Amino acid sequence: MKWLDKITETRARKVAQSTSRRGFLGKLATVVVGTTAAVPLLPVARAEQSGGQQPAEEGDPNSCDYWRFCAIDGFLCGCCGGSINTCPPGTEMSPITWIGTCENPVDGRNYIISYNDCCGKTSCGNCLCQRNEGDRPMYRPQLSNDLNWCLGTQSVAYNCSTAVVIGTALDE
Repeated sequence: MKWLDKITETRARKVAQSTSRRGFLGKLATVVVGTTAAVPLLPVARAEQSGGQQPAEEGDPNSCDYWRFCAIDGFLCGCCGGSINTCPPGTEMSPITWIGTCENPVDGRNYIISYNDCCGKTSCGNCLCQRNEGDRPMYRPQLSNDLNWCLGTQSVAYNCSTAVVIGTALDE
């Protein structure tokens, strides 16, 4: 076993001499960020793959108690000239979103909801909802709703938020 210890020590010293801690931490950070970015994509059955079917819905889509708004934090676009899926005229939907998983009381299934901010005008000020179910701390930004998500648009002025169903959550 002494020979195994010697080989291990020699190789460990060579690696330590040819790499830096910063280089190692940079590579480790790349792996962690890449893995974290891929994780939200895993438990989703995309709507396009399931025939594009939208869930059966009932209730007032301009009420904070509406099932799709379980993780929303902002003004509802339906009260601002848009709809639950579309931005008001003169605004653009941010390509950067946060997501939530909400249970539809009509069919009892869980759906992945993409909360897209509409940007380009100042806040509309109507129908403020802060449900925050499943909100995570800021070190998990893809799951936090406390950020200005208008960074991918021409204007960073926040107007309202949509709640788009992007698929069903897997039961497994």
